[in-house]
Amino acid sequence: MQATDSKAPDSISADENRAARAAEKSAFSEGLKLSAATMPGILAWGLVSGMAMVKSGLTLWQALGMTFLVFAGSAQLAALPLMMANAPVMVVFATALVVNLRFVIFGAALGPHFSHLSWYRRIWYGYFNADITMAFFPRRFPAETLYQPQGKVGFFAGLCYPNWCAWQVGAVAGILLASQIPESWGVGFAGTLALLAIMIPLIINVAALGGVVVASIVAVAATGLPYRLGLLLAVVLGMVVAMLIDAFLGKKKA
Repeated sequence: MQATDSKAPDSISADENRAARAAEKSAFSEGLKLSAATMPGILAWGLVSGMAMVKSGLTLWQALGMTFLVFAGSAQLAALPLMMANAPVMVVFATALVVNLRFVIFGAALGPHFSHLSWYRRIWYGYFNADITMAFFPRRFPAETLYQPQGKVGFFAGLCYPNWCAWQVGAVAGILLASQIPESWGVGFAGTLALLAIMIPLIINVAALGGVVVASIVAVAATGLPYRLGLLLAVVLGMVVAMLIDAFLGKKKA
């Protein structure tokens, strides 16, 4: 009887592990299905980014290093024109930083969901964090699931790993084929459409819509600023407006 009792916890633990693995596998499949719809757009945007790096004067290895290490298309495309215009390093740095500030917000929003993981795993997943994550993860795991870790790693991996692969395939293809693809093909326009397809699902509330509208207006109105600073100004003002609207609506609900 004692031998039977001593094995019971191990049996329960094995059953729990199998159930946990099954839940993560199911969540991965769910995330993969969602990310599959965005992969053509991500690949096209990566292609544009790869071509832009080469045509901006980067060498093959510099372009490959940038796409694998940076993994931030909007920051890359914001920084490249400044680099071509010989803008001061701090302007390039500040522009890329501001454009990527949204990932700090993304990380702050998603971080508590992965607090049960070790620090190095959180850093690993942080590298793969992307716009697609904020488009789908909060819908699948709202705030009330904060302390329920089941399925979250699998779902995140299903979203982000294919997204990363699609981006890198497109970027590497753009880097290698930049000299072979004529501008008359309108690949840049296709990349813009791809970016819109990725951005639109992220407009999930009034604050996000207000930020997008303001940023769009400012970006067009400020195109004449030197060093492409209009983009930096558009991003900053768009973020400020979105935060102000969010704060106003939060006080109104309270």
